[in-house]
Amino acid sequence: MSNAHAPAPTSRREQILKEAARLFAERGFHGVGVDEIGAAVGISGPGLYRHFAGKDAMLAELLVGISERLLAGGRMRVEEGGENPAAVLDALIDGHIDFALDDRPLITLHDRELDRLREADRKRVRQLQRQYVELWVQVVRQVHAESAESEVRAAVHAVFGLLNSTPHLGRPGSLPGRPEMARLLHRLALGAFGAVDAEAAAGAGDGAVAARRAG
Repeated sequence: MSNAHAPAPTSRREQILKEAARLFAERGFHGVGVDEIGAAVGISGPGLYRHFAGKDAMLAELLVGISERLLAGGRMRVEEGGENPAAVLDALIDGHIDFALDDRPLITLHDRELDRLREADRKRVRQLQRQYVELWVQVVRQVHAESAESEVRAAVHAVFGLLNSTPHLGRPGSLPGRPEMARLLHRLALGAFGAVDAEAAAGAGDGAVAARRAG
């Protein structure tokens, strides 16, 4: 995902996917008919079949597609970040925050409907997600070099859980504005990663105390 807000869909296919994601997230995959998706974009239900074979195909494109875009965006940020791991981490966090704030229906859809995908599509999503996690782990370990890899990986998953909580944070009117919310999430993510260093420092301090006592 880019650092800009999610652009308005430009093609009819993108419009269909956007409305399908919104409706699936609001009412569940089986609670939405093809005719309702068509009405949301101003075409007849049967007209959707010129773009998609059916709802299953829409769901697969939504969930595989966002996993592909997150990984591609993450790789782009790593390449553009050069030799500054902290700047790369900031960019990764910003990119994921854009997704978490602008594509909330896809987060809900993933949580609820991933198991409805065909096995091949589900495996593809999981494979892409693993690669995305490992991309973050490599960058975080460069920034927090003293931390154990297992703790860094756990912290990455925890930060994803934090950022992907946006669909559950309350009504939009009850939250800070988007720029303020993005900055808050960024600070929270950095704080979570900083806690890994704090744990490593505490462990080193305990070891030094034990060594002095033994001496």
